[in-house]
Amino acid sequence: MGIFEGKRGLVLGVANKRSIAWGIAQRLAAGGAELAFTFQGERIESSVRDLAASVGSPLVTACDVRSDDDVGRVFREVGETFEGQLDLLVHSVAYAAAEDLEGRFTDTPRDRFWMALDVSAYSLVACARAAEPLMDAGGGGSILTMTYLGGERAVPHYNVMGVAKATLDASVRYLAWDLGQKNIRINAVSAGPVRTLAARSIAGFPTMEAIVEERSPLHRHIGADDVGAAAAYLLSEDARNVTGTTLYVDSGYHAMGM
Repeated sequence: MGIFEGKRGLVLGVANKRSIAWGIAQRLAAGGAELAFTFQGERIESSVRDLAASVGSPLVTACDVRSDDDVGRVFREVGETFEGQLDLLVHSVAYAAAEDLEGRFTDTPRDRFWMALDVSAYSLVACARAAEPLMDAGGGGSILTMTYLGGERAVPHYNVMGVAKATLDASVRYLAWDLGQKNIRINAVSAGPVRTLAARSIAGFPTMEAIVEERSPLHRHIGADDVGAAAAYLLSEDARNVTGTTLYVDSGYHAMGM
């Protein structure tokens, strides 16, 4: 029996086979979980559907996390698919305009500032709220989101996304307090540079990757499978008394002073 046998989960944020969300989904599926998936936009729909089919997913549906109505529809579909219950939620969603990751943070316009926070941070709050009754119906659940060191320190070219991650980090702590009374846990994984589709939009990403490899205690790259292993722990019953925390998967880079 796998550690997720009999568990039902929803994964948001898979774009292709190199996505961190897909690395997590593979771990959950290998452990026996039954998974539903969302996608954003027609461009990646076929890729997500193909990946979901490879793990026997019963539900793949579009989701615009900026729309409360759309989020509500997705979780209604999840409830119908999983008989009114949900055990696991993986939130791997973030977005900022490419031009706001290239120039100065100071020049971020108001509308794109709020867009980055809406997609990258508030979407977790919206999804957690929608997942709460489904998890409560099953006696509890576990939520996981993806953060980054740029929410704690200034990382060149991360700009408004760093501010969004800081908001996400605080949201995890407040959600942990609200949801804990219903035996719903929520945690974050802070990964080092992983070669994903999203990483390509960050100017200087190869330099970031090289610096982490050079200066981290373990001197090695981080892959989506490394993140998947850490995520599986936080989502599993092995972490039943872990909530409101961030687990770093960055070869120890976060512990270094320079």
